[in-house]
Amino acid sequence: MNNYKIILFDLDGTLSDPKVGITKSVQYALNKMGIDEPDCDKLECFIGPPLQVSFTEYYKFDEARTQKAIDFYRERFKEKGMFENELYSHIPSLLKSLKEQGFTLIVATSKPTVYAEKIVKYFSIDPYFQLIVGSNLDGTRSSKTEIIQYILDTYHDHKFSDFVMIGDRKHDIIGAHQTGIDSIGVTYGYGSIKELSDSNPTHIAKSVDQLKDILLGRQ
Repeated sequence: MNNYKIILFDLDGTLSDPKVGITKSVQYALNKMGIDEPDCDKLECFIGPPLQVSFTEYYKFDEARTQKAIDFYRERFKEKGMFENELYSHIPSLLKSLKEQGFTLIVATSKPTVYAEKIVKYFSIDPYFQLIVGSNLDGTRSSKTEIIQYILDTYHDHKFSDFVMIGDRKHDIIGAHQTGIDSIGVTYGYGSIKELSDSNPTHIAKSVDQLKDILLGRQ
């Protein structure tokens, strides 16, 4: 049985389904860069990792073109993309239960903190979270490892065994491994079961209800 006290939640693909807002904002950015991508399903790979990584990996942009694409992405995202988003079913009740049980809840996302704060507030789940940690707008602190480490440094009086990172992509699990804490991969988001399994998380949850059981020590 685990004895977690501080629970770190990824945002995109873990708390909420941001597909429409993210993929349409990437589509907008690519169009501005002279690339036509009519199929938003092909842009799901942008959900989760830092934009710096995705534009470089999938479109081979150099540093300057990547920054330009991110600027275009944010033009659309901050106006409407961040709100083209919906919470996964049962997430509010999960957060309520965990809060009532005395857990400390934190958002740990590669999305810029200023956007993450607005999204969490938009969904009215902000009262459940003690802290929201994301990347900086200048691109620093964008890796999940850096974000988790920042949280560990903030709660330095706690043991590593008190923490667990929950996410739907390998970056979440890798970040947890590299900082020495446990992890839970959730398969209802955008990472495949293979991607998550290959990353070797401490647990795998196939639903929000199963995630709740793991966190409350029921399995």
